[in-house]
Amino acid sequence: MDLSNIQPAVGAVKSKTRIGRGAGSGKGGTSTRGHKGAKSRSGYSRKIGFEGGQMPIQRRLPKFGFKNINRVEYKAINISDIETLATAKGLQKVGLAELREAGLVSKNQLVKVLAKGAIACKVEVEANAFSEAAQKAIEAAGGSINKV
Repeated sequence: MDLSNIQPAVGAVKSKTRIGRGAGSGKGGTSTRGHKGAKSRSGYSRKIGFEGGQMPIQRRLPKFGFKNINRVEYKAINISDIETLATAKGLQKVGLAELREAGLVSKNQLVKVLAKGAIACKVEVEANAFSEAAQKAIEAAGGSINKV
């Protein structure tokens, strides 16, 4: 066997229907487009959101809301998560690299430490932001914070 006698499986290749090639083909005349109207013409394309002349939904509904372009989005990490991570891996310092390694945050996310839970171990925590309560809880446990 060589490349010269390779063939596709039986039934895998269908011949293309030739449209608009006379009445005898069964696909002549209107060429499967029906009669008249914009859809039967060449170059027709329906506008996005077109509802047949009815007022489209994006024009029927009112505008509302506000999108703050200066918003900074943080991934929330609780001090209970930091405690769990530090005790499980025996860490003295929990930073962004350790949180990424543990799968708690992804590569480009900013991290904010929140005060849910409790922390007992002395640990240095590195993050982009801290809530006041989290900062107090970490320092009360003998640890320190480092804003990056």
